Amino acid sequence: MKKILAFIYGITAYVLFLGAFLYAIGFVGDFIVPKTINSGTETTFVTALLINALILSVFAIQHSLMARPVFKKWVTRFISPAIERSTYVLLSSLALILIFWQWQPLTGLVWQIENKTMSLLLTGIFFTGWLIVLLSTFMINHFELFGLTQIYNNLKNKRTPNPHFQINYLYGVVRHPIMLGFLIAFWATPTMTVGHFIFSLTTSLYILIAVKFLEERDLKKAIGKEYELYQKQVPMLIPYTKRA
Repeated sequence: MKKILAFIYGITAYVLFLGAFLYAIGFVGDFIVPKTINSGTETTFVTALLINALILSVFAIQHSLMARPVFKKWVTRFISPAIERSTYVLLSSLALILIFWQWQPLTGLVWQIENKTMSLLLTGIFFTGWLIVLLSTFMINHFELFGLTQIYNNLKNKRTPNPHFQINYLYGVVRHPIMLGFLIAFWATPTMTVGHFIFSLTTSLYILIAVKFLEERDLKKAIGKEYELYQKQVPMLIPYTKRA
């Protein structure tokens, strides 16, 4: 029964992630979904800045803290290792939903592209960024990344082996293509409002800091010299800035 419940829990977390991911595209792109980065009642600049900083901090702290090996080791003292990743996915999705729900718009314009060709080009780049994010998860192991492999193996009484280091497709171009995809998606817009600009700037700084000083450190410690060689040969986020 526990294994069945763990499986249902993991599937629920994954479905919630898919919904949050799809909603994020509409939220940042300012279309289709009921609440976007530019919709809602506008308040004062200071109030909007404080609320937005708070909810982005909730996501950043949750996302960074729960991804650390020390935290994973600690939390699996209380929950099954099979649902550790699903729990991370679930709470990350809930943190995203909090952003969607409570984001305060600031609709003053930073830039607006009037040229239709340029506008369509930027919109295409925007969708390309999200596509890079999605495809990059499959270039490693999408199902393990989001906890599905773990809950399936647990249900079948199989042990999930530790993930092995691999350099597939876009990972041979940059070390963190998922984050590159997010950066592209956040900045590629024909209409950049003040609120969108603050969102893009804040999330970009978070990505750079988290990748450089947290994730890279953990990967180097876990993988060792193989990852050090990878760092020397493949750039972190900007393609073709290192010689192989």
